[in-house]
Amino acid sequence: MRQLLAPAALVLCFLGAPVRGQDTPKPGEWFQLFNGKDLTGWTPKIRTFALGDNYKNTFRVEDGLLKVRYDGYDQFDSRFGHLFYQQPFSHYTLRIEYRFVGDQAKGGPGWAIRNSGVMIHGQDPATISKDQEFPVSIEVQFLGGDGKNPRPTGNLCTPGTHVVMKDKLVKTHCIDSTSATQHGEQWVTAEIVVKGAGRIEHKINGKSVISYEKPQYDPGDKTAQPLIKDPKNLLIEGGTLSLQSESHPLDFRKVEIMVHPRP
Repeated sequence: MRQLLAPAALVLCFLGAPVRGQDTPKPGEWFQLFNGKDLTGWTPKIRTFALGDNYKNTFRVEDGLLKVRYDGYDQFDSRFGHLFYQQPFSHYTLRIEYRFVGDQAKGGPGWAIRNSGVMIHGQDPATISKDQEFPVSIEVQFLGGDGKNPRPTGNLCTPGTHVVMKDKLVKTHCIDSTSATQHGEQWVTAEIVVKGAGRIEHKINGKSVISYEKPQYDPGDKTAQPLIKDPKNLLIEGGTLSLQSESHPLDFRKVEIMVHPRP
């Protein structure tokens, strides 16, 4: 599997420079981040393991699907994982089709049943400590229903970050969206519209379910503190994308992006 770009190359990507030897998204056109064949362009970081170690084949491609599986685990043991795309982004629309399947891995926490997501505006995985559970990022949380109770998806969680909603700084870690509950194993389409350090909107199956603005580092969070370059400007303009493994199996059949020109 190819490793992620070095920090200097990541900066060039933000500025729009091409990535040598790689296809790159063209503004205004949909680009497939998952090629349907293998994990080219993606690198795993699983807690307690080195960057690039795909422990027990957690992330795999089978039958044209990007799958998250735990059949090789004896116990989940808090091995939270993230599969990072090689290029960071700032202004874009991200579209993901996902579904939860099967049963949770043995030893997974109760809150992680039918729970996953995509991390946006994330830190460079090369800066993630070996024992760190989640990258500093904005999480678009995916949740599946239990067949009975309401449980929205497309929610917002903020590991090491804060956002602004209705002109107020929000420090609550997770905020529910207004989406319908997605019971069963049906495919769900999540769309995230991102405008740098401006407005971010989540859509589920075409319907807007939550929005916020001014994503920023939490200066009180120990994992975020090393990433803060200017204490007077905590805003996060862009960052990495990563798909989660949080102990419940799921499939991704589409991960695509449309890059928007910077204003």
